[in-house]
Amino acid sequence: MPQSPFIIQEQQYSQIKAVLERVRVECAARAVFLVDRDGQTIAFGGEIGDMDTTSFSSLAAGNVAATTSMAKLIGENVFPCVVHEGEHESIFISVIGRSLLVVVFDEHSSLGLVKIRAKRASHEIAAVLEEAARYSASMAGANPAFSEITEDDIDSLFR
Repeated sequence: MPQSPFIIQEQQYSQIKAVLERVRVECAARAVFLVDRDGQTIAFGGEIGDMDTTSFSSLAAGNVAATTSMAKLIGENVFPCVVHEGEHESIFISVIGRSLLVVVFDEHSSLGLVKIRAKRASHEIAAVLEEAARYSASMAGANPAFSEITEDDIDSLFR
């Protein structure tokens, strides 16, 4: 069942950015991303240089989708974390409901430290996203004019 979209308010976005920055500093990570399962970047921070953040987020979401399918094939519901260890750079992905916390780190950090810090951050981010979803649901009920607009209605405006 698809989950309904929700809007993140400015205060919630600031809370998310603060958590991402704290994780980046605590883990000595190069960059930290919050991505939705559709591959859209919600927020990021750190040294991204000339990295294509759109492609990176899309690939992270695709990676989790693939490993989730693999998990189901062996009888697991989901793999809550995915790790890719490279020679110089590594990626840690933690599933947070319908979002992903992605930490890019190098040899200045350790996987154990990243896991510990990401777990705490995941709980904090989940609480903020849950609050955003509740607020959006309450606003949809309060303003039925907007709740009747479908994606097809919006798409038809751009044809």
